[in-house]
Amino acid sequence: QVHLVESGGGLVQAGGSLRLSCAASGRTSRSYAMGWFRQAPGKEREFVAAISWSGTSTYYADSVKGRFTISRDNAKNTVYLQMNSLKPEDTAVYYCAADHDSGRYYVRLRSADYDTWGQGTQVTVSS
Repeated sequence: QVHLVESGGGLVQAGGSLRLSCAASGRTSRSYAMGWFRQAPGKEREFVAAISWSGTSTYYADSVKGRFTISRDNAKNTVYLQMNSLKPEDTAVYYCAADHDSGRYYVRLRSADYDTWGQGTQVTVSS
């Protein structure tokens, strides 16, 4: 079983930047794609970004494309989400998740495809 822990959230002004981290522990020997999702108050959880195990495939939601960058360091079992040019509408709880069934080179976008989730980290962007 893989255990995920997010960190790096906080309060930032609009236009600012944050970098989220997601550290995996436990049975990390299997390959797994990683995704970031977010949930704002009163809204459903939505996809933000995903990266394949190999790191060669990435995908972003249109709302964050060009502002957010997902990356991973498999030697450290850590995935990152660099968030630049933050907007108040980016305010949400951000979750990282692992998908153990997508293979080494592919990513999937549905939250239902991800089998392991972190506890979430709050990101608040003030206007």
